[in-house]
Amino acid sequence: MRIKVSAGIAVAALLLAGCSTSNELSTNGQSVRFVEEKPGTECQLIGTATGEQSNWLSGQHGDEGGSMRGAANALRNNAAAMGGNVLYGVSSPTQNLLSSFAPTASKMTGQVYKCPN
Repeated sequence: MRIKVSAGIAVAALLLAGCSTSNELSTNGQSVRFVEEKPGTECQLIGTATGEQSNWLSGQHGDEGGSMRGAANALRNNAAAMGGNVLYGVSSPTQNLLSSFAPTASKMTGQVYKCPN
């Protein structure tokens, strides 16, 4: 009986740990910067990237700054994986009616550019 209870607790702990991890900024993601002005002609548009952070455990009323930071980290990591180093036009969808009742993911999207250093 103790083995079943211990196994159940271990599985629950692993599931919770998997859900609560935030997006860590990778080494390559650290080189990606956000800009407010559209990059010039010397930069090449690569495409659009998205970053997302789950709010399942913290909920919308939890650490929202941390949740948006996790989404921004994921966005920067994804932009770096695409070969970009600049993000422009980054937006975050507004909250909807569902997010008032249930935790939804924080999400950010932006255009990825490769610019000379």
